[in-house]
Amino acid sequence: MTSNPAVRRLADWSAAELRALADEYGTPLYVQDLDRTRQNFDRVAAAFPDADVHYAVKANAGRAVLRALREAGASAECAAAGEVFRAIEAGYDPREVHYTAVNPPDADLDYVLDAAPEATFVVGARDTIDRLAERGFAGRLALRVHPGVGAGHSADVATGADAKFGVPHDEAASVLGEAAERGFDVVGIHAHVGSGMLDESDVASHREVVERLVEVARESPVDLSFVDVGGGFGVPYHPQEEPLDLESVAATTRDVLADVDAAIVVEPGRYLVADAGVLLTEVNTVKPTDGATLAGVDAGMTTLLRPALYGAHHEVRSLDADAADRDEDLVSVVGPICESTDVLAEDRRLPHPERGDLLAVGNAGAYGIEMVSQYNSRPRPAVVAVEGGDDRLVRERDELSTLTAPER
Repeated sequence: MTSNPAVRRLADWSAAELRALADEYGTPLYVQDLDRTRQNFDRVAAAFPDADVHYAVKANAGRAVLRALREAGASAECAAAGEVFRAIEAGYDPREVHYTAVNPPDADLDYVLDAAPEATFVVGARDTIDRLAERGFAGRLALRVHPGVGAGHSADVATGADAKFGVPHDEAASVLGEAAERGFDVVGIHAHVGSGMLDESDVASHREVVERLVEVARESPVDLSFVDVGGGFGVPYHPQEEPLDLESVAATTRDVLADVDAAIVVEPGRYLVADAGVLLTEVNTVKPTDGATLAGVDAGMTTLLRPALYGAHHEVRSLDADAADRDEDLVSVVGPICESTDVLAEDRRLPHPERGDLLAVGNAGAYGIEMVSQYNSRPRPAVVAVEGGDDRLVRERDELSTLTAPER
């Protein structure tokens, strides 16, 4: 491996080190490699040397991750008031924050206006502009544009094609003018193609989205400080998939924006944290069936929701020292939740499972811990950060008493 490869596969993690972490901290356990997270940021910063890189906090809002990326030079893109709270608590200056809320509740708007009035408010509806005006806000405002073009790993995340997100591109210029006339400091425009952009067709869709933004910039009655082309930079979840050609995405972006006198903003999330994280889980039940052998584990859809929510693929690896000596079997990895959808991996060729085996689930650093729940009254897992050869607990595991602590 090179010092900063474009992708880190599950096989690249040290089995012995992961076993040691599971022995010390228990399972299920998320492990986040902060050194790898910084490497991923450095790769984006190198591909977009003149851009402002805003980390999409929703991918992994852990304090350790936020601080590592702030130290590396990232700004923050926040989709909710809670993410703004986390970013400020992690040391981000409010002026480094883009608040890109979708249909923000009143309490969210009120909190961000009070805690971070210097932030850039990226709005996606005239209604939101009205609500900000009613609150006396006249600060930095950017407009989210609905380009009508989407891409990504699933139709469920092809954000650019979903009318929920942004003002239609053919109305955007007039909305920018209206906002300026009302006294807002109109500073930019933003659009996002979707989540998990990976192949050439996705990059072509990204180009089309940027072209729509260029049209808006040219028609804008207001001089814009920046054009935010979003993120959505994908990582390969399947072993046969090639990594995203990030240099090609960057070159395409610069080419389309060449004649626009505005800075470029990008918003990577998954790309920075996905392959820097794994989920460790222990086999507690082995159940032969007429089809695949079922490996029942202590992690489930409450621990990692993506397979149940999107049908997402995550590689699974047996970490036991003798795994390579066992016969392979067709295995489905299933969790402890009373739902048929509680399947982490289906019909995989794995060493025949045994009770007590430790399994690693790859690319779990993005939208893993962020989507955990307490459904079935399952305690949420712990998170360990590894950095510079050391490890430390950065999120405690729920106790059973945690489940009822907020109740009255």
